[in-house]
Amino acid sequence: MDELPEPRWLDAEERETWFAVTSLVARLPGALDAQLQRDAGISHFEYEVLAGLSMAPGRTMRMSVLADFAEGSLPRLSQVVGRLESRGLVTRRPDPADGRFTLATLTDDGWTKVVATAPGHVAEVRRLVFDPLTKAQQRQFRAIGERIARAVDPGRPSPSTVFSEIDPPPA
Repeated sequence: MDELPEPRWLDAEERETWFAVTSLVARLPGALDAQLQRDAGISHFEYEVLAGLSMAPGRTMRMSVLADFAEGSLPRLSQVVGRLESRGLVTRRPDPADGRFTLATLTDDGWTKVVATAPGHVAEVRRLVFDPLTKAQQRQFRAIGERIARAVDPGRPSPSTVFSEIDPPPA
């Protein structure tokens, strides 16, 4: 019988780092979701969908690209876009360039929702994520996040790749 190799246990410093990461991963999404629910009546995922469309040329994006942007699966995105569509914030239609794809478009009401929601959301993101960090720590945090994301899912496009497919938000 082959013996299993001894696990590489975390040392004390690694354990403290791991606990900090798991606490962040567990608590930050809930805090952002709570702010958006309270102030705008939408979830964080719904906001990501609306914000992604608001930055896209013509406020339109293929659903597959939008799913990557919002860090969600196509089935989850389809369900959420359906809810947003019923509220008049988004429309869907086949992609005329390739009918195998579906385009999502932010409506004028959706644009109004993003414009009204963004200032409070950005203030909360600043308060929770950026204000506690120095500029150098922010750069390190981005690099660390990108490295871990690549380790988790090497085939998934990086945020910078997805963002390159859309325009920056209007000034």
